[in-house]
Amino acid sequence: MDQSIKKKRARGRLSREMIEDAAFEVIEREGLPGFSMRKLAAALGCEAMSIYHHFPSVAHLHEALIDRLIAPLEIPDASLPWRQRMRIAIEDFRRIGRDHPAYSSFIVTYRMNSPICLAWLNGIIGLFKDGGFDTELSARLFRAVGYYLMGAVLDENAGYSRGPSAVNTVSDEQLARDYPNVMAAGRFFGAAEFDKTFELGLDMVLDEMERLRDGADASQPSDQA
Repeated sequence: MDQSIKKKRARGRLSREMIEDAAFEVIEREGLPGFSMRKLAAALGCEAMSIYHHFPSVAHLHEALIDRLIAPLEIPDASLPWRQRMRIAIEDFRRIGRDHPAYSSFIVTYRMNSPICLAWLNGIIGLFKDGGFDTELSARLFRAVGYYLMGAVLDENAGYSRGPSAVNTVSDEQLARDYPNVMAAGRFFGAAEFDKTFELGLDMVLDEMERLRDGADASQPSDQA
């Protein structure tokens, strides 16, 4: 049994919070495909039925885990500049994926339609409207930013670098000789460069949103005296 979980279990009776803590630990240790209620019960030192007393199904457990991650997220204060508010909200969600890398693929594909998730989504869409966009453009920009953000979360935590490799690879010498652009770019693909790359892309996204907003404002006829 995982000793950190065992110590928590020994302090008292099984609770929803203890189960959620253990679930996150098991998922990060075993990977999402390797997670099961049986393994969770083994980590907690209990029978699976004890877990089902608190969570009737795996779906109920996942809902609780997602709600627990989303609930602390706050819509940045309206007194801040809009661009800063948007950056904070995007970075907050990205941080969830980095804190729970093995769970990140589930996070970005989960349909967030629980009350807690809907409250957060409502605030985020409202943040786009605060930027001066109408309902349609707010919805489309929300989706567009989501494409960038979700792709980044997947790539950084569960994507390219952890994916399957080709069988027929090449040596470093051949890479340098035949694929010099790939060789030169390789140093910027590592985890140490994720933040700089993400910030570059995020600035491009925010620049374009402000261009759309400012262009729309300029196209509006001014009031005549």
